[in-house]
Amino acid sequence: MKDIARRAGVSESAVSFALNDRPGVSEITRDRVRRVAEQLGWRPSTAARALSGEGAATVGLVVARPATTLGVDSFFLQLISGIQEVLSERHLGLLFQVVEDVADECAVYRRWWAEHRVDGVLVVDPRTDDPRPALLDELGLPGVVIGGLPDGHPNLSQVRADDTGAMAVIVGRLHELGHRRIVHIAGLSSLAHTDRRIRSLRAEAERRGLAEARSVTTDYSDTEGAAVTRRVLTGEAPPSALVYDNDVMAAAGAAVTSGLGLHVPGDVSIVSWEDSVLCRMAHPWLTALSRDTVAFGRLAAEELTALLDGGAARTVRVPLPRLLERESTATAPGAG
Repeated sequence: MKDIARRAGVSESAVSFALNDRPGVSEITRDRVRRVAEQLGWRPSTAARALSGEGAATVGLVVARPATTLGVDSFFLQLISGIQEVLSERHLGLLFQVVEDVADECAVYRRWWAEHRVDGVLVVDPRTDDPRPALLDELGLPGVVIGGLPDGHPNLSQVRADDTGAMAVIVGRLHELGHRRIVHIAGLSSLAHTDRRIRSLRAEAERRGLAEARSVTTDYSDTEGAAVTRRVLTGEAPPSALVYDNDVMAAAGAAVTSGLGLHVPGDVSIVSWEDSVLCRMAHPWLTALSRDTVAFGRLAAEELTALLDGGAARTVRVPLPRLLERESTATAPGAG
C-alpha cells in the first residue's frame, strides 16, 4: 500500500478507501489508485480480509471418499473443471480436501469456519442421513449441495440431478430390447443418489413385471465392480443386462464379462451411468448416460457465488441426461 500511495501521489488511507470500495475518495482518485495497483500486480491479502471480516475470497470443497477410488473417477475431474471456470472469473480460490468419512468432513468445516478460511462450501455426495446441513446452519456457512438432499433445506441451495428419471430411461430401453434379468451395480449405499437409483429400479421393475431386476452396492472402484460382475454372471439365473453407476466399473465389468467367455452385447448388455473417454476406449464401446458434467460444476459454482452475493437459497434442476447407445447394448438373448 505504501508503494501504491507513493506512486499514485495519495495517502495510504486513500489507497485503502479506493481498493476496498469505500467512500472517502473521489472517483478520479479511485481510478488512479486502481490503475497503479494493477501495474504493480497488487492482490488483496486473504488473511487480512479474513481478519477484517471481509471474507477469505475462497470457497471449500471436501470429498469424503477413499482417495484410491476418487483418483480414477472422471466425474469429479470434470465437475471440478466446471467449478474452477466460474471461480477463476470471480477471482475466488478453491480449497480442496479429501477425507475418509463425513465425520472428518464436518470437522474440516468447523476448522475452516473457526479460521475464516472459506466464505462458503460446495457439498457433494448427499447422504440419506446427512448431518452436514444442520452443521452448516449452525456455523452460518453458505453452501450448495451438488446432487440434492433427500429432503429440501431452506438455507442451502441445491443443484439436483434426476436420478429417478435417468434410471427409468435405462430400464425402459433395456425392457424394449427384451431384457428381463437386469442387475444394477451401484455405488456407495449411504449416498442419497444411490438410494434414488435403487428405488427407481425397483419401481420400474415392479411396473414392468421384471421380477429378477436388482441392485448390488459397491465402493465405486474397478476392483469391486469386477468382483460383483463375476459373482452375478457365474451365479444362478445370470443377468442379460448390467447397469453400472460409473464408467470405471462398467469398463472393468466388460473386461470380466469377456474373460468369462461371454460376448458383449450378444450374451450380456452393458450400460454405464457416466459417459467418458473410457467408455470409448473399452471394447466394445459402452452405451452410457450422456450429460455435461462440466456445466454441472459451473452451475453449482454460480449458485454458490449467488449466495455469497446475498441471494436467497434455491433448488435448480439439471436437464435429464440422454442415453447414448453404442455397441454394448443389443436385443436380449432369445428375445427375437
